[in-house]
This record gives sequence, C-alpha cells and structure tokens, in this order.
Amino acid sequence: MKQAMNTLCQFSEKERHYFAYQARQDFLRQQGTILFEKDEAVAERDAALAREQAALEREQAAQAEVERLKALLAQK
Repeated sequence: MKQAMNTLCQFSEKERHYFAYQARQDFLRQQGTILFEKDEAVAERDAALAREQAALEREQAAQAEVERLKALLAQK
C-alpha cells in the first residue's frame, strides 16, 4: 500500500510540475506577443510621424516658393 501511495504521489507531483511548466510557457508566449505588438505600434507611430514631418517640409518648401515667386512679380 505504501508503494502504491508513493507512486500516486510521484504521478501527482509530475502532473503539478507539468502544469506549472505549461503555465510558464503560456505566460512567456503572452509576454512575447505583447512586446511584439508594442514594437509594431511604435514602428507604425514613428512612420506616421515621419510622413507628417515630410508633409510639413513639403508645405514649407511650397510656401517658400510662393513667396519667392511673389517677390519676383513685385520686382516687375
């Protein structure tokens, strides 16, 4: 009877270790997904900011060209 109980305890202990291992793996996968999604969001934000900056620079260049052309017309 003692040996049977020891065997059952070993199986139970192995099962607990298995579930603890699975829980750790699930946690690590979730954390990896969270970090990946965060990095993607940051990259998208940075790209949007770069596009916005480029648009502002084009607008400033266009405004400078308009001012240059106005000055040329004023000279004539």
